Amino acid sequence: MRVAIPGGHGQTGRAVASALRKRRVEAVPLGRAERACGSFAFHGCSAAYLIAPNMHADEPGYVADVLDDLRACGIEQVVYHSVAAPYTPDMPHHLGKARAEDLLRRCGLAWTILQPGAYVQNLDLTRPVRVPYDVHAVFGFADLDDVAEVAATVLTEPGHTGATYELASRSATVAELAAEAGVTATRVPGPSGQGAWLDAMFAYYDRHGLPVGTRTMQALLGR
Repeated sequence: MRVAIPGGHGQTGRAVASALRKRRVEAVPLGRAERACGSFAFHGCSAAYLIAPNMHADEPGYVADVLDDLRACGIEQVVYHSVAAPYTPDMPHHLGKARAEDLLRRCGLAWTILQPGAYVQNLDLTRPVRVPYDVHAVFGFADLDDVAEVAATVLTEPGHTGATYELASRSATVAELAAEAGVTATRVPGPSGQGAWLDAMFAYYDRHGLPVGTRTMQALLGR
């Protein structure tokens, strides 16, 4: 089996590729220029794991283009890397993923959607943690290696076509994770200076966190 990974050169793509290779599946990470090669880039692939660039200005447009390429190349299976709680009007980039999910469901391919929570790896727990939202807000944190293992599972095992899986490895607050690591956690007042979309996301986290259940991840990993 050969799996293309459009958008596969970032941390998620590398982790998914590693998980596939452990199953003796050939993984083909593709950047934007490589994907432009069309059928050459996808040659011999039977499935794709689709990751849009982070905070893409037009994720639905990007996803639509990739789906066109997949159909043109005869690839029949696609797994889309979305986000937990995609339909969240207060977070514009989440809404982009919600619209992209709709494209998946109508694409005519065998599709699966993964909706991971915030990566625990995004927090540097080797030193005091400073974040621009409430450190006591509850999150469903996803471990990147767990997400990659789930991705490899749904790509290589039957029974996942038409499924949408919300994924978290554990439920916790930033303060709890920091305490476990022996460091402090502090909320830094905003705005973050990282752009309107991120400020909107941090404001949402400040009010609501991003809770995600853990049972689906446990069931898919068999533990």
